[in-house]
Amino acid sequence: MWRYLQGVRQISRRTISTASRRQLENKVPEKQKFFQEDNGIPVYLKGGLMDSLLYKVTMGLTVFGTAYVVYQLGVASMPKKQK
Repeated sequence: MWRYLQGVRQISRRTISTASRRQLENKVPEKQKFFQEDNGIPVYLKGGLMDSLLYKVTMGLTVFGTAYVVYQLGVASMPKKQK
């Protein structure tokens, strides 16, 4: 049992080691400069084409959903004709 625990301990030390990991470049300051730049574009559209597309789809669904809810409220408020 003790040998098993020592083996697990050695394996865990090897796999958790940070020496073999690549160091990634910190891109946060660049992104902060880009998004905080005052160029007249709203922050939610600064990401480019995909942000613009996502914004337009979201606004379209919001307008459609609002119109549909108003329509359904109108239908629900009218009494049904009895036959």
